[in-house]
Amino acid sequence: MPVLHLKAGSKLKMLISYVDNLPTGHETGLYYALDLGGTNFRVLRVHLGGQNGGLVNQEFAEVPIPPELMTGAADALFDYIAAELAKFVAQEGQEHELPPGRKRELGFTFSFPVNQTSIASGTLVRWTKGFSIDELVGQDVVTELTRAMKRQNLEMHVSALVNDTVGTLAGGRYTNKDVAAAVILGTGTNAAYVERAQAIPKWHGALPKSGEMVINMEWGNFKSSHLPLTEFDNALDMDSLNPGEQIFEKVISGMYLGEIVRRVLLKMAEEASLFGETVPSKLQVPFILR
Repeated sequence: MPVLHLKAGSKLKMLISYVDNLPTGHETGLYYALDLGGTNFRVLRVHLGGQNGGLVNQEFAEVPIPPELMTGAADALFDYIAAELAKFVAQEGQEHELPPGRKRELGFTFSFPVNQTSIASGTLVRWTKGFSIDELVGQDVVTELTRAMKRQNLEMHVSALVNDTVGTLAGGRYTNKDVAAAVILGTGTNAAYVERAQAIPKWHGALPKSGEMVINMEWGNFKSSHLPLTEFDNALDMDSLNPGEQIFEKVISGMYLGEIVRRVLLKMAEEASLFGETVPSKLQVPFILR
């Protein structure tokens, strides 16, 4: 297991998730999820049937995020997300109607570094994966989403804020009680694992009854002289929105692999006439290879 004594020179955040109990497979009811963490976001509705029923039904919609919203205003991004969430709910049949006075429960998967202050609140540490909205850094992302849902007149309560890696760990534990770690290899990369609560130096207060705590490593920000960085990796980093940050993520994750290939091909085209005497104009457009 990773060790949490990492303050001296380490780039790993090792964030406390406030998730001290993972699913058992006995859960029942209707739940919603919003998954924001890359160039698309997903809204989901799941019906859990307990130990014998398992996953009764699952429906979801995937929505691309316009590039201008990834670097625009905070309200514009969250209004867009809340509007799509409201549209998803509006298409429900009568079988999903809740009793009067009861709000829909939403789990918010927010796949960026967050300093959590409780299971349902946390402030954004920094953006990754091509997002850059400075006014949101240091703000509570649950508060921002809740305000946007109110502007859409959407009756929904955020009951949990989790990183996608923590969500993946919970999903694994739902079907297998021995799952202890999860890894994301997608638009970005990260890992989470179950730690003994008493082994966490930065934990203050009473220990959770379970004796455990899920740790979000934020390993995409790992940086070391042992990483085999090439001239293409270094050039991509210098041209990125966050130079010097998320180095491990930039080497291996989906957000950047196509761009690394483009840079390699461009150099081969310029120096070795890979595509003939002229360099294709499209090859000079950053991030044209997804």
